[in-house]
Amino acid sequence: MKTSWRSASLVASAAAVLALTTACGQESAPSSSQNVGATAAAGDYGTAGTGLGTGAQNEQSNANQASAAGQLAVSANAEVGNMVTDGAGMTLYRFDQDTAEPPKSNCDGDCATTWPPVPAGDATAGAGIDKALLGEVTRADGTKQLTVGGWPAYRYAKDTTAGDVKGQGVGGKWYALAADGKKAQQGGEAAEGGEAEQADLPGLSTREDPTLGEIVVDKNGHTVYRFLKDSPWPMKTACTDACLEKWPVIKPVDAADTKGIDLKGSGPTGQGYVVFDRPDGLKQQTIDCVPIYTFAGDKKPGDTNGQGVGGTWYAVAPDGKAVKG
Repeated sequence: MKTSWRSASLVASAAAVLALTTACGQESAPSSSQNVGATAAAGDYGTAGTGLGTGAQNEQSNANQASAAGQLAVSANAEVGNMVTDGAGMTLYRFDQDTAEPPKSNCDGDCATTWPPVPAGDATAGAGIDKALLGEVTRADGTKQLTVGGWPAYRYAKDTTAGDVKGQGVGGKWYALAADGKKAQQGGEAAEGGEAEQADLPGLSTREDPTLGEIVVDKNGHTVYRFLKDSPWPMKTACTDACLEKWPVIKPVDAADTKGIDLKGSGPTGQGYVVFDRPDGLKQQTIDCVPIYTFAGDKKPGDTNGQGVGGTWYAVAPDGKAVKG
């Protein structure tokens, strides 16, 4: 009886693997959005074999962890806009899985090695910093961590010189801090129609467009598109090489970091919110097994300049269908 039960269990396990393998018609088992989140977390945190890799970087991490914040300032960066830096000019970051109300850090263990918490002890407000927005949170190990606008502040172990922003956008969860605690954004709060506020959107969500109706947008509020020459069943892409310069892929977004997106698929497996392992090695998010993109010609939230391009590119509805207006 024991042997029979074990054999049945192995058969069931094999069937489950086969079901995943055929999801969206991929030749290899795709990662579901939940699995993608777990994988990203491991890489982001710098666990053994995935993160820092060299003794010099580990030493830098230890130095970052031990160094005090000093006098904070606002520094301009061409890539991320106005951001908070510490007394040594190192960029400070925030983590989307933390909370600001109440302040709470969810980065411990290996995560805190790659993203050293900034000590609250001697932090002072320099130019551009509102002292009233500085605070502290008690971490699980009892230490006090600096908060800005309620958000726990971190450095990134791979930033080795003042002004580095290598941590910007890592895993779709880590962003340079703005002076008000929001995510730093090009143009600042007053420019580009409030793009700093747009940066606090989920990884994927929806908005009501006055012409197209409900469409999907990314974490920056930019319109998400699909390419009619792509195939969802089986999942294939016709956008490669130079095409990707105009139509960047949407990187994997955890299901928990979405709002208003239909996470179920209409195909035979019922798994539509999966990651596409592209032939070029990139990993691309899909909705209903449809690969999704943004458009380089959209410069700000609300732009739909990619709509109808070539008669093959269209905004995406929450269920993955093309919105043709």
